[in-house]
Amino acid sequence: MHTETRTRINENGRMVIPASVRKALGINPGDELVLRIEDDELRITTLKRRLERARQRIRRYVKPGRSLVDELIAERREAGKRE
Repeated sequence: MHTETRTRINENGRMVIPASVRKALGINPGDELVLRIEDDELRITTLKRRLERARQRIRRYVKPGRSLVDELIAERREAGKRE
């Protein structure tokens, strides 16, 4: 999707993200945003979307039914026993 719009920064350093852009990005009131500078551009996404992308990347390497959380807890318990 290539959508372009213009907005201005007010005297307090704030800007309004137009409703059409918020809708396209799935940004809702109260969402936590992640701002990143990349190649001299400001990139905006939601923390929720960023976490979902990370989960998708991890799924490529983890077999279905395998719980990394359970494995980490088991490792921590074993380490605790050795201390």
